[in-house]
Amino acid sequence: MKQVIAFLAAVTLAALAFFSLKGRHPDRIATHLEPIADVPEFQLIDQTGKPFGLDDLRGKIWVASFLFTRCQGPCPVISSRMAELNQSIARAGEGVRLVSFSVDPEFDQPEVLADYSAKLGADPARWKFLTGSREDVEDVVVKGLLQPLAKEADGSPAHSTRIVLVDGAGRLRGYQDGRDSESVQKLLMDIGDLLRENSRSTK
Repeated sequence: MKQVIAFLAAVTLAALAFFSLKGRHPDRIATHLEPIADVPEFQLIDQTGKPFGLDDLRGKIWVASFLFTRCQGPCPVISSRMAELNQSIARAGEGVRLVSFSVDPEFDQPEVLADYSAKLGADPARWKFLTGSREDVEDVVVKGLLQPLAKEADGSPAHSTRIVLVDGAGRLRGYQDGRDSESVQKLLMDIGDLLRENSRSTK
């Protein structure tokens, strides 16, 4: 328990540090945040049953993860990382969004995702859980976010454990391994850099 408390405290301090230092960082973005690729247009369905796509994310930094609600493997850990991030980015206001893509879209209908997201304390306005046709989901995950999708021997989805960072222009900017205990802190640092980049570009 002491280790958990210490880790959460470190994450909180990291968030406060990076967001409070906005504007006082050198005019240079770390090389690991160089644009990788443009995310193509997509439109899926969120946990409220409403259409949601790339157009709704224009101008916002967003963080994407991949899951399915029946997962007994890495998904609970990755979702817990996203939940930590959800709490930490509250100070960023309207500038940051979280997006979790279901890789089991036939089962993970909006009502299933709504229940799953509620258990994680997700605000639907800030953290979207997306489903749709298998073809549409595979297009954005594989072709758009450059993450693999396959099936395990038992037929369950095999998917990336990466958490993906996308900037306000819809450009893929980096990855963190969601199983890494330091992934939230690393993402907060990268989000802080991109917020400062956005601020400079709008001056």
